[in-house]
Amino acid sequence: MTSIKKVLGFGVLTWLIPFILAFAFYTPQGEIRIDLHLFKSIMIVVASLVGSFLLVRYFKNVHKNYLKEGMRIGVLWLGMNLVLDVLLLIPMSHMSFGDYIAQIGLRYLMIPIFSIGFGMALENSQQNQK
Repeated sequence: MTSIKKVLGFGVLTWLIPFILAFAFYTPQGEIRIDLHLFKSIMIVVASLVGSFLLVRYFKNVHKNYLKEGMRIGVLWLGMNLVLDVLLLIPMSHMSFGDYIAQIGLRYLMIPIFSIGFGMALENSQQNQK
């Protein structure tokens, strides 16, 4: 595993980069500037791009137990993203927790899906080289 500072920093970036970008799509009064469905699609693509890039960087320093690392990092980053949303996004958006889970929170499952997928792919690659 890489340093805990790097792991936590990457986890924050998976949340922070899409969060900051989202402000470009809102007026200062909090009104969305584009179609809501287009905005959500853009956010999913951006989050996937950021997460994939950070996972590639993370796994450069992993040399064994890829699947275990993928599971561990996925659960950690999922938890971090949910906590940051509960602390910042939900109060800003005035959403109920149920609405948040249905509209946003469930999408964060792509974090462990990607990280476990990366881990499985690397594990399979290592086994095929033997």
